[in-house]
Amino acid sequence: MTVYFIGAGPGDPELITVKGQRLIRQCPVIIYAGSLVPKAVLEGHCAEQVINSAELHLEQIIELIAAAHHRGQDVARVHSGDPSLYGAIGEQIRCLRELGIPFEIIPGVTAMSACAALLGAELTLPDVSQSVILTRYADKTAMPAGEELASLAQHGATMAIHLGVNHLEKIVSELLPHYGADCPIAVIHRATWPDQDWVVGTLTDIAEKAQAKGFRRTALILVGRVLGNDVFSESSLYRAGHAHLYRP
Repeated sequence: MTVYFIGAGPGDPELITVKGQRLIRQCPVIIYAGSLVPKAVLEGHCAEQVINSAELHLEQIIELIAAAHHRGQDVARVHSGDPSLYGAIGEQIRCLRELGIPFEIIPGVTAMSACAALLGAELTLPDVSQSVILTRYADKTAMPAGEELASLAQHGATMAIHLGVNHLEKIVSELLPHYGADCPIAVIHRATWPDQDWVVGTLTDIAEKAQAKGFRRTALILVGRVLGNDVFSESSLYRAGHAHLYRP
C-alpha cells in the first residue's frame, strides 16, 4: 500500500502528468483538495472512496489514510499545483513516517508555470533575470527571518508571490524601492480555469487595476523586468558559432 501525493496542476484537467492521471484512475481511495482541485481532474476514476479534504482537518485525513493502509489500499492524495509548494504535505508526511506508511510524491505543474505561459513570458532572460524567487505574503503565518518580502526584493530577481492579492498595496510599497515604479507586474486570477483572468501593469498602477477586477483570492502575483521585455541578449545555447556537445 502506498500514499501518492499527486500534483493535479493549476486547474486545467489536461495539465496533469500522465503518471498522476494513471494513479488517480487506479487507486481505490482518493482524497482530494476540493477547494482548489476541480472534480474534472478525477474523471475516469474507479475509486471506492472519494473524499473532499477541504472539509477535514489533519487528524481526520490521517485517520482515513491509516484505515486504507489497514485494508491494503493505495491512496491518491490529490493536491493542486505541485504538492511540494505550499501543499501542506510536510505535516502529512511526518505523520505517515511515524505510522510507517509508505508514500510517493508525483510532481505537478505549478501555478507560476501556468501564469508565465498565460502571459507568454520567459521568467529567466539573459542580462535581465536569471533567478526566480517563489514566496508568499506573510499574513497569519510569519515568514522566517531573512525571508521578509523587502529582503527578498533586494535581489531584483523575478518574483512569484502567493497568497498576497488581498495585500497588494502593501506588497507594492515593499517592492517599489528595489524594483522601481515602472517595473512590470501582473496579477493572475485562477490561471487555466474557465474563469481565468489577469491584469498587467506597473508597480504604479497595478493595485488600482486589480481592485477594478475584484480579485480577492486564488491569484498569483508575478513581478520583474522579464515581463514584456524584448531587450535582452540571445542565449548561448542557440547562438550560431557557439559549440557544444551536440553542435561541434
